[in-house]
Amino acid sequence: MRNKITTEELIKQRFLKEEADKILDEAKQEIEEIKWGGARKGAGRKPKTGNVLEFQIRVSKKEKEFINYARNHNINYDDLMQG
Repeated sequence: MRNKITTEELIKQRFLKEEADKILDEAKQEIEEIKWGGARKGAGRKPKTGNVLEFQIRVSKKEKEFINYARNHNINYDDLMQG
């Protein structure tokens, strides 16, 4: 089996110390820029503040009237469904 050598070791063997350090620093910076996965700066949705969600449901006019009546009179739906 051949001896394994890392890229970092190879760079240090082939270049002067200053050149090797510069190459390794540039590689680390590039890796940080292209980082895959995980939370990244600026990723995801921006949080909304002060906005109330509005729900839309498709119901008939009669159903809408009943829902509004039940809300205004604090009717307990669980009691109604017990029968």
